[in-house]
Amino acid sequence: MAFPPRPPRGTFNPRFKKEQQQEHRTNHMIRVPEVRLVGENIEPGVYPTADALKMAQAQELDLVEISPAAVPPVCKIIDYNKFLYDKKKKEKEMKAKSKTSEVKEVRFTPNTDDHDFEFKCKHAEKFLLDGDKVKAHVQFKGRAIMFKERGELLLLKFADRLKDVGALEGMPKMEGKRMLVMFAPKSQKKVAKEK
Repeated sequence: MAFPPRPPRGTFNPRFKKEQQQEHRTNHMIRVPEVRLVGENIEPGVYPTADALKMAQAQELDLVEISPAAVPPVCKIIDYNKFLYDKKKKEKEMKAKSKTSEVKEVRFTPNTDDHDFEFKCKHAEKFLLDGDKVKAHVQFKGRAIMFKERGELLLLKFADRLKDVGALEGMPKMEGKRMLVMFAPKSQKKVAKEK
């Protein structure tokens, strides 16, 4: 009688790989003598691991190790796939809420006309209401550097226009051939109170 060929040593074991990749230990991966059970549809308390596994199988659910550092480890009887799905969903919601603010730029020249000024103010208001910072600067080209006070007046007028939605972070200052100023968004609560 011929035997099938033996797999070479160190062969890939899919079960072992799954155990390594999984975030929580579940069912037979839990190798402690007893666990503390918490959750719904059970009497909370300390149970032998084998009994906890039987309870999970009776409910056609998984025994999942929630807090491995506790003595004994804390486990729940839940649907593991649903648990992971809910966890990912919560993380996604948290990430969406904690929006990172960006710095948006608004550029002027010393001779910016009223229409352009209004247009840029509306954009800056929208950026600030979205929670982004706004960096406004007046670019001086060539001999226009002689009109520094014009640029400063323009930025101060811009700051006055944005005072309801943005907080000025300092007076206009020169940096090379441009004069700039930064605005931070006011919190929505403050904006609502002022209105």
